[in-house]
Amino acid sequence: MADSRRLKALGWIAALVLLALLAWTASGPWRAVAGIREAVQAGDARALARHVDFPALRASLRPQVQDRIVRAAGVDAQSGAFAAFGLTVATGLAGGLVDAMVTPTGLAAIMEGRKVWERAANVPPPSRAGTSAAPEPVPAPRLRFESFSRASATVSLDDGDELVLVLTRHGLQWRLSDIRLPPA
Repeated sequence: MADSRRLKALGWIAALVLLALLAWTASGPWRAVAGIREAVQAGDARALARHVDFPALRASLRPQVQDRIVRAAGVDAQSGAFAAFGLTVATGLAGGLVDAMVTPTGLAAIMEGRKVWERAANVPPPSRAGTSAAPEPVPAPRLRFESFSRASATVSLDDGDELVLVLTRHGLQWRLSDIRLPPA
């Protein structure tokens, strides 16, 4: 009788531990977005780096930026050999630009509405119209799960477009791994 009670108690403890672990994992995207927001507001690049998978983020942004350059150049830029060479150089430079921007300092500057060199020079972030307060990084995201290991946080921008931040789970930790830019 005592063994069955002990076994039953161990079963309940195991179920509670499993439930707590699931709750911790499920709350990960919210905690990651809050951590990103706090790190940007505090100007703590090291804390921001804990919440961002920089190699994956660079890999996801590079083709998006290059695609925008090709689309902006139009069909005429691809018709001649010299124009095609220029377009190739421009897309290569875009890859370098993404590599330079997707750093803790660059990402924090983007989320604050500043340019990277303004953040590096300690130029204060721009204020919202009618207020002296700096804009809040990642303001009011709408979070949703895409799968058990992937969630997205959609942020409405001032111009009406939406920016989608994709968080990926690695073990028990959620990290920003992709940013889906709004349509050009």
